[in-house]
Amino acid sequence: MNATNAVPARTKSVRNFFTDNFDLPLGIAVITLLVIGFLEVYSASWQYLVSRNLSQYYTVTRQMAWALLGTLIAIFLTFFDYHRIRRWIVVIMIVTLALLLGVLVFGSSDAGPQRSLFNGSIQPSELAKLVIILYLCFWLYSKKDVLDQWSFGLIPLMTILGITAGFILAEPDVSAAATIILLGGILFFIAGGKLRQILTVVVVAGVLGFLVVMVYKSAKTRLVDYWNGLQNPEHASDQVKWSLEAIINGGVFGVGIGRSTTKFIGLPVAQTDSIFAVITEELGLVGAFVIVALYLVILWRGLVISNRAKDELGKWLAAGITFWIFIEAMINIGTVVNLIPVAGNALPFISAGGSNMITMLAAIGILMGIARNSKLSKSVSEGSSRGQVVDLRRGDRRRSVSGPVNLSGTR
Repeated sequence: MNATNAVPARTKSVRNFFTDNFDLPLGIAVITLLVIGFLEVYSASWQYLVSRNLSQYYTVTRQMAWALLGTLIAIFLTFFDYHRIRRWIVVIMIVTLALLLGVLVFGSSDAGPQRSLFNGSIQPSELAKLVIILYLCFWLYSKKDVLDQWSFGLIPLMTILGITAGFILAEPDVSAAATIILLGGILFFIAGGKLRQILTVVVVAGVLGFLVVMVYKSAKTRLVDYWNGLQNPEHASDQVKWSLEAIINGGVFGVGIGRSTTKFIGLPVAQTDSIFAVITEELGLVGAFVIVALYLVILWRGLVISNRAKDELGKWLAAGITFWIFIEAMINIGTVVNLIPVAGNALPFISAGGSNMITMLAAIGILMGIARNSKLSKSVSEGSSRGQVVDLRRGDRRRSVSGPVNLSGTR
């Protein structure tokens, strides 16, 4: 009988471990996106690899390896108190800026913009997006009482963003730089920035955006292609035209996993920037809606975690990370259907690439850690409110007073 009861008790213990330490809906959504990503990355890459005498599994096995490493980092960060990042955040920011500068000096690329190090193994701009969220949240939290003062609030914020985005823009990577600026504005708003300051940021960002379009030919070309595509899809960029072709071919239910044809005959960067088009062709509009629904689940759970966080720092970190993941997804999807100009943002947890995969999973780990911290705080609060044990040791580890006892002899 004891052995029989031990199995359910052990099962309950395992279940409690996961429910107490992880946000299960968030975890399930991320795992589902990862699995779909492995299938679609293989589907989009094998023919290209075979044509170059490489193993057809090369890209997907690397993707799985990056995902495994990212998962281990996420688990570590889940059990790591996010408040302790404070002591390392300045060092992390300096290292990130050094890596961005290193791209400009030693960066490698294949006849294109210099955006990576070590033959494409590391793309610091992806790391910079997560680091800027962490740095700004800690910085805003320390300055929350003086944010309404220009010299302590907006001007230092714009300096931080300007330096980071400037290094990225020099690569050039316009979409990543714009994402950095957007995240900074969102966090400043969440932290309680004044309306007049936010309007100033919008105006300055608009002027800088106009100058970027005028200076960088690639940005101007993307904007012109976007406008032409709105007027007539046949005049859109090649990436958008082939993406729309893939969506039309997929119909409602898709042609089946691995049976996409546009990835072979013209769809550019099929395994990264255009992978949502491959998904829509193979899984149809039904599959596309499932992908969007999974990102909505991440948005929902992230905002719930932010709302339940025990302090403002946790709320801002959770909100910043959540909005970042969702914005990255919507930008990637939006470019495929020409809702926004073509950008190089990866589709989170799906697009091929180690830097994006690791930083995204690390962000999920921090998000899980905030959720876990909130659950632990709630459990401690409920336990103390019941008055079961009152600890009076105050460090001497000798005495404690237990809860009330019925003097008649029964509890």
